Amino acid sequence: MTRITSSAPAPKSWISAIAPYVPGKATSADGKPVIKLSANENPLGTSPAAHAAFAQGSVDLASYPDPSAAKLREAIGKVHGLDPARIIYGTGSDELLHIAASAYAGPGDEIIYVRYGFAVYEIAARRVGAVPVVAPDKDYGTDVDALLACVTDKTRVVFLANPNNPTGTMTPRSEIARLHAGLPSDVLLVIDQAYAEYLSPEDDDGALELAETAPNILVTRTFSKIYGLAAERIGWGYASAEIVDALHRIRAPFNITTAGQSAAIAAAEDREWVEQSRAHNRQWRDWLSAEISALGNHGLSVVPSNTNFILALFDGALTAEAAFNGLMQAGYATRWLPGQGLPNALRITIGTEAQMRDVASIIRDMAQSA
Repeated sequence: MTRITSSAPAPKSWISAIAPYVPGKATSADGKPVIKLSANENPLGTSPAAHAAFAQGSVDLASYPDPSAAKLREAIGKVHGLDPARIIYGTGSDELLHIAASAYAGPGDEIIYVRYGFAVYEIAARRVGAVPVVAPDKDYGTDVDALLACVTDKTRVVFLANPNNPTGTMTPRSEIARLHAGLPSDVLLVIDQAYAEYLSPEDDDGALELAETAPNILVTRTFSKIYGLAAERIGWGYASAEIVDALHRIRAPFNITTAGQSAAIAAAEDREWVEQSRAHNRQWRDWLSAEISALGNHGLSVVPSNTNFILALFDGALTAEAAFNGLMQAGYATRWLPGQGLPNALRITIGTEAQMRDVASIIRDMAQSA
C-alpha cells in the first residue's frame, strides 16, 4: 500500500530543540581575515616532527587507515602509562562526548553538566533525546555539592570539563574524587581534559588514575590544543574495558586518517614541543591576565585560568560587546559569549607575544576612553 503524504520528513522534536554549535569567528563581518584568538589553537602551531610524519602518512591516499589505530594507541599508552587496549579514539574528543551520551542515555534520561560548561554537552544530551540538567556554578567553576544535588534516578551521564571551557577554572583532585564517590555506580562520569596538557604535573586532577579501577569513568583528551593538530580532528579517551567496548560499537569506522594517526604519534612523542608550548602559554597567559586585571578601576577583571585562554569580564563602561567589536576592527577575533550566559565576558586565546601586547594595548585604550 502506498502512503501518500503532503509534508517533508520531520526531525525528532528533541533535534529541533538543539541550538547548533557556533565556532569562533575567523573573519570580520565583511569577510576580511583576522587573527584568530577565538578557537584556543596553539599559536606556535604544530611541531616539525608531527608535520613531517603527516607528510609521510599522506603518501598513500587510496587505502583505508588502520581501523584500530593500534600504533597511535600504543604511543598514547606509552606517554601516559596507560593500557592501549582501554584507549578509545575519535574525530576530536567531540565524537567521544557524543557517543558517550548515545551509549548511556536516551529519551527521558538526564545528563548533568555545570553552568558555563562546554557548549557541546547540551547538544550531546539533546541529540539523544535526554534532558539536559544544568548545575549551578561556584565563582564560574564547578560546585561538586551542586552537581550531586542534581542527581536523580533518571541521571545517566555527568559531563565535567577540567580545566573548564570557557571559564578556565580548575577542579582539584580531591573534589574530582569526592564527585566520583558521591555518584551512583550506574552513572557515567565523563571528565573532559581537553586542556590538561597546559597544567603543571602537580595540578593533575587524578581522573586517569581513577579510570584505572573505576568502572564508570571516561576521561577524554584531544590533539587539537597543545599538540596543534586541530585541522585533523583527533581525540582519545580512557575508560574501563566495558565502556570502551560500548563506545567502539557506535563510533565512526576509520574515524582517524592515516596521516592524522602518523602526525598524532609524532606529536605525542615530541615532549619538547609540548613543554615549549606550555611554557609560552603560561608566560603570556599570566602577563595578559595581569595587564587586564590592572584595569580593575575600569570594571575589568579576569577569571583565574588553567588553560590556553583567559575569560575577561567587562563590568564597567566598556562592555564585552564593545570590546569584541573594537578588537575585531583592529584585526583580532575573540569569543563573545552571550549565548552561554556570559554577555559580559570575552574568551581570549593566548597568542604570540606580539599579539598579546597588541591586544592588551587595544583593550587598555578602549577601557580608558569608555
